[in-house]
Amino acid sequence: MHNWLGISSQISAVLGKTYTIQESDPIGGGCINQTYRISDGRLHFFLKLNSPRNLPMFEAESAGLQEILQSNTIRVPQPVCHGKDGQIAWLVLEYLNLNKGANSHGSDLGEQLATLHRITSPQFGWHRDNTLGTTPQINTVCADWTEFWRMQRLGYQLDLAKSNGFNGKLQQLGEQLLVNLEKFFSGAAPLPSLLHGDLWSGNYAYDGDGNPVIFDPAVYYGDREADLAMTELFGGFPPDFYSAYRYNYPLDSGYNIRKSVYNLYHILNHLNLFGGSYLYQSEQMMSRLLAEIR
Repeated sequence: MHNWLGISSQISAVLGKTYTIQESDPIGGGCINQTYRISDGRLHFFLKLNSPRNLPMFEAESAGLQEILQSNTIRVPQPVCHGKDGQIAWLVLEYLNLNKGANSHGSDLGEQLATLHRITSPQFGWHRDNTLGTTPQINTVCADWTEFWRMQRLGYQLDLAKSNGFNGKLQQLGEQLLVNLEKFFSGAAPLPSLLHGDLWSGNYAYDGDGNPVIFDPAVYYGDREADLAMTELFGGFPPDFYSAYRYNYPLDSGYNIRKSVYNLYHILNHLNLFGGSYLYQSEQMMSRLLAEIR
C-alpha cells in the first residue's frame, strides 16, 4: 500500500483546499507506470507512479501536455502536479472517462490533429528532452530536419542498439541508411510542426461527449508526417481519420516511402526496449528503404 500523504498534500496546495485520497483504484493498460483513479469521495484524478529516479520523465510529460493544451487544437488531460518522495515519483492528471468510441468520430480526430500540426516553431526539436517509452528522446533544436532525424532519432537508436549488443547486419544497414538519408527528402520541405510524438492507437480515445483526446505524448517539433506515419504502424485508426486529415492538410508526395523512415525509429526503439524479436523487422525495413534509392 502506498503512502498517499505527499500526493494528497501537493494536490491540496494546487487546489487551495484540503484533498485527502480516500479511494485508489488501479487502472490497467500501460507497462511502464502504475496507474490509478484516485478520489477524495468527490473529486477524481488520474495518477501515474514510477520510481523516484523517473521524475524527469513525468516532468517532461507534463510539459508536453501543457504544450498541446496551449495550442487549443485537441483535447489532452490537464496536468495537475508532479513530484516525488523517497519511494515513488508521481504525475497527477485530470481524470477523463475515456472510451474508444465509434469510427464515426475518426474525422474529428483527423481534423484536430491537422490543426495541431499547423502549430509551428522556428526550429526542429524542443526546449527539453523527454522519453519515448522509457528511452531518452533527444530534442536539441536544429534548423536542418534531415540532420535532426539522422543524429537525434535514427542515429541515437542505432547507437543504443549497438550498446545493447545488436551489431553486424543491423549496424551495416543503418550506416548506409544514415549516409543516404537526404535522398528520401529530395523536394520535401517539412515544417517544424507540433507533434504528439508517440501517436499509436493506444494513445487516443474519446471523452464522454465524443471529443477526441490524445495522451502519453513524447512532444517535439518535427515533420508532421512522423506523427501520421506512426498511426499506420500498429493500426487502430479509422479510415475517416485519414480522409479528414488529408482534406484539412494534404500530404506531400513521397510520404508513402518516408513513412518507413519515420516508423523505423519506433521499431528500433522497440528493439532497444523489448529485445531481439524486433531485430529482423528493423533489418527488413532498412533493406527495403535502401532498395528504394539504389
